[in-house]
Amino acid sequence: MSLTHINKQGNAKMVDVTSKDDTRRIGIAAGSISMAPDTLKQIVDGNIKKGDVFSVAQVAGIMAAKRTYEIIPMCHSLLLTGADIHFECDHKSSTIHITATIKTTGKTGVEMEALTAVSAAALTIYDMCKAIDRNMTIQNIRLIEKSGGKSGHYQRE
Repeated sequence: MSLTHINKQGNAKMVDVTSKDDTRRIGIAAGSISMAPDTLKQIVDGNIKKGDVFSVAQVAGIMAAKRTYEIIPMCHSLLLTGADIHFECDHKSSTIHITATIKTTGKTGVEMEALTAVSAAALTIYDMCKAIDRNMTIQNIRLIEKSGGKSGHYQRE
């Protein structure tokens, strides 16, 4: 088996996607951040001193998706055509579930952009709330679905 990100000298390289066809591509990733019940209440009630946690985390996730190529060494820079971050509060488990849906039409997929978006949104929530809850836990960041390209459709079971 040959490794796609290694050149003939054994050094890292970015995969050449020049000859690939442009296709519509979607990546969906999810993750969560759990916290103390009072922390979640303060977020939902808009009482966090640093500001509107959901708005800031949403912008952070979108910005991270757009700049994934700057922090993941072998990622291509992509022209994203859509980025959406969705938050769902689970008061029973005191958890915020985060879902990122990233879209493009291009030669390579947007899975890494979706995963990076979820990660940045979760980290932003942590950053904005760490003064009141350092025990928050970011967890279970994973690819949910991807479509487009030669490998076709993937859906997590």
